[in-house]
Amino acid sequence: MAKKDSLIVGLDIGTTKICAVVGEATPEGIDIVGIGTHPSEGLRKGVVVNIESTVNSIKRAVEEAELMAGCEINAVYAGIAGGHIEGVNSHGVIAVKNREVSQQDIDRVIDAAKAVAIPFDREVIHILPQEYLIDDQGGIQNPRGMSGVRLEAKVHIVTGAVTSAQNIVKCCQRAGLDVCDIVLESLASAESVLNPQERRLGVALVDFGGGTSDLAIFSEHSIRHSSVLSLGGNNLTNDIAVGLRTPVEEAEKIKQRYGCALTAMIQKDETIQVPSVGGGKAKVLSRNILGEILEPRVEEICSLLQRELLRSGYSDLVASGLVITGGSSLLPGLADLAEQVFNLPVRTGLPTDIGGLADVVRNPMYATGVGLVLYGANAAPRKLFRIRQNNIFNRLVDRMRKWFSDIV
Repeated sequence: MAKKDSLIVGLDIGTTKICAVVGEATPEGIDIVGIGTHPSEGLRKGVVVNIESTVNSIKRAVEEAELMAGCEINAVYAGIAGGHIEGVNSHGVIAVKNREVSQQDIDRVIDAAKAVAIPFDREVIHILPQEYLIDDQGGIQNPRGMSGVRLEAKVHIVTGAVTSAQNIVKCCQRAGLDVCDIVLESLASAESVLNPQERRLGVALVDFGGGTSDLAIFSEHSIRHSSVLSLGGNNLTNDIAVGLRTPVEEAEKIKQRYGCALTAMIQKDETIQVPSVGGGKAKVLSRNILGEILEPRVEEICSLLQRELLRSGYSDLVASGLVITGGSSLLPGLADLAEQVFNLPVRTGLPTDIGGLADVVRNPMYATGVGLVLYGANAAPRKLFRIRQNNIFNRLVDRMRKWFSDIV
């Protein structure tokens, strides 16, 4: 198999599936050239709970993507989610050295903004600039080369548990892959499903996954708030299994084939066949019963997300409404119910602005995988992700190198 430097691979390590998406950078943009998926067997609510099973699932998904793309995959951009993810906004101020903002000034103000107390067991995953201010003049996206005395930066800092990040990196490495970067999954999904007008006007993105539902709020082209709710499609499947007294595997099939989040959309005379636990005789039940199981749980998830939207203080900024994506967003009636709960216009987000196998990945379940490829294409030159160094001597050496480079 050929190794291509122009290839970018996104690895969506989800609770229900592992998805590897291979993209090729072309003068026109990104072409999707390979996809591989495999059921995820080692994660719970977005967090690795069994390394061996996760490594096996990653290998299978990557092998499938390699065969389709006709290449060898050795480096990936990996997604991260889970209830341990936290996002906070921060603010930094510095004096501009030569009355003209240089790249060093921008780096220094970002360093000042990220100087917040972060517990030792947490890892900074992203530092995302929202806007810069020069001498109290706000709304600046790139201050480089501008004149001023005082430079301020507003940033959004995303942190996660060190152990969760370490386990994702470890799983990839044991599958023979280097990790170029770890990316918040809702941030990756936003890369593939949001358009520039929505990002400018203000939009809330909800990524309904199997184990988690991720919320990200954007305004003026910048992320303003992020959070992860540890509820998702698997909770719907478990509710069906308990409510209809059927095995979990059958409950998943019933959800995909007959599920509906709004009972008002179901015909009264519709019936479904429900296999019994232990191989007993299948039951014939009204489809309305399935709707009555799913609707309260979907409404609960939407209500919790709406509460988070209100708590963020940015609910007035989402003029474009709500964009829902992720595999669980395919449930019929979910968008209509979300519209009722949020009282906002709702649309389902599909990956866009890609070539190649665009028709194959034009599905909400591939939003994160495609987004990781787009994130990798827009990222700085590739570097391998490193978990925070615990060695004080190494950190001191790095800091001294930076001081010397600033002086020079």
